[in-house]
Amino acid sequence: QVQLVESGGGLVQPGGSLRLSCAASGSIVSIYTMGWYRQAPGKQRELVATITRGGAATYARSVKGRVTISRDNAKNTVYLQMNSLKPEDTAVYNCHAPSVLTTTGLNDYWGQGTQITVSS
Repeated sequence: QVQLVESGGGLVQPGGSLRLSCAASGSIVSIYTMGWYRQAPGKQRELVATITRGGAATYARSVKGRVTISRDNAKNTVYLQMNSLKPEDTAVYNCHAPSVLTTTGLNDYWGQGTQITVSS
């Protein structure tokens, strides 16, 4: 099986920055597109950003200009650099890999989530 483990969340003041990491481990042959989602209490899950194996990125309108997604294929890790954080960024953030090729097949995986709280 494959596991996705996020890290880097925490409490930050408005205007501050954080970098989230998501490391995949297991019998991995290749990971295709990876992405970050977030969900605030009482709100629907929102797609924040995606990135292809080759590094092509896409962003939600709500974060464009403040967020950069990147990946290190050799480490099977995806990152989310978040700047100019606002209270409305407060949410649980999950990484997602919808197409992971392993030695036994192709599957969809989610990380366990990491909390970001933006508050004074």
